[in-house]
Amino acid sequence: MNTKDIHISNYNYELPDERIAKFPKEERDHSKLLIYNKGQVGEDVFFHLPEYLPQGALMVFNNTKVIQARLHFRKDTGALIEIFLLEPAQPADYEQMFQQSERCSWLCLVGNQKKWKEGTLCRVIDVKGTSVEVRVTRKGEHGTSQWIDFEWTGGVSFAEILDAMGELPIPPYLNRETQESDKTTYQTVYSKIKGSVAAPTAGLHFTERVLSAVDERGIEREEVTLHVGAGTFKPVKSETIGEHAMHTEYIAVRRHTIERLLAHGGSAIAVGTTSVRTLESLYYMGMKVMRNPDIKEEQLHVNQWEPYEVESSELKVESSEALQALLNWMDRHELTVLHSSTQIIIAPGYTYKIVKMLVTNFHQPQSTLLLLVSAFVHGDWHKIYDYALAHDFRFLSYGDSSLLIP
Repeated sequence: MNTKDIHISNYNYELPDERIAKFPKEERDHSKLLIYNKGQVGEDVFFHLPEYLPQGALMVFNNTKVIQARLHFRKDTGALIEIFLLEPAQPADYEQMFQQSERCSWLCLVGNQKKWKEGTLCRVIDVKGTSVEVRVTRKGEHGTSQWIDFEWTGGVSFAEILDAMGELPIPPYLNRETQESDKTTYQTVYSKIKGSVAAPTAGLHFTERVLSAVDERGIEREEVTLHVGAGTFKPVKSETIGEHAMHTEYIAVRRHTIERLLAHGGSAIAVGTTSVRTLESLYYMGMKVMRNPDIKEEQLHVNQWEPYEVESSELKVESSEALQALLNWMDRHELTVLHSSTQIIIAPGYTYKIVKMLVTNFHQPQSTLLLLVSAFVHGDWHKIYDYALAHDFRFLSYGDSSLLIP
């Protein structure tokens, strides 16, 4: 069957609201762990995860950090306007964006936008003892989002503005207000690089204790950065997935990480679907370089359907060959970090190239993440989800975890 013809209704299951974890476990690593090993299903506690991993393997984590992306302004009329930051527009680079000290622009979603047709909204906030005036102006539509200009006084950085006035955007399906505790619990313990509007939730179960146990098992750890966009919650509304438009997400991978992947034969254990999307995209970036050695960095973007349109002869290229080509290309361009983006959709019909084992949470019905899992376990997702529902597992972002070994 052609992947584009997949009916999303075949990836539905009954998820009662009480099975959605509204808050995390008090101790992160005490969540339940479902183990799917070559068709057999069992369970354990998350802190035992390292015991199930092969010694000497490579484990890849997404080190993105969730930003306080939800901002509120009140009009003179009293109407409350919500501005939800999606991605940087000017400057477009995440790192530069958070260092801006006077102005910047973002692509945003605007809540209650009928009440904000024109004009500038203003809010005075306290940033570490400095009174700062923040002004926002709507510049018009940009695709499905709005271009918003920010200007502020006080010479503070935009990162400090967000820390002072932003609210952490917890997932909409939690149906509750963000609480102070979410600032800690909705970040992984290894989060470093600001830019996500949603957490890479498979990583929320890890503690320093579990990471130490991973190290003691001789498992090497590497980090990639994929900034999770709001599109991760975008439901598939079309009947077939061929009509669903995947969102673009930005990735950064160090040269050293690609070297380590090569040292492990071009394979890895991925923590979370965002790490999966990053690692698998590297393969197709390597393929692009093999076809066109003079390709520019901005042309390495992986389009949604690209993996399904590659000639079958090309798909015989080993992951290590594609990664080596990418490494050689980085050397020619004197790059220590690869910055690119991906729109890859991983669904049944996809052949995994780099990821051999996956740590992931339990995903929403009819979601692209459930398609990714199904592709990984060769269609056996029902067995996993039926077990989880029958054995009191908690679902979605703050829920329990699984280790999948196809």
